[in-house]
Amino acid sequence: MSIPEANTLAELIDDCTALPEELTGTGTTTPEPGAAAPWRVDESNYAQVVDLDAYV
Repeated sequence: MSIPEANTLAELIDDCTALPEELTGTGTTTPEPGAAAPWRVDESNYAQVVDLDAYV
């Protein structure tokens, strides 16, 4: 398979922005906003940043 090279900046931009359907999600349903469970901070999350004040 041969991929033609872009001759203009516009063609290059078009080539770079043309993503495969698998990556864009076209044709698939997306969950409704708010469908995911709310994120909560637990002890393991908090433990990761316990010493944050020492770095900032």
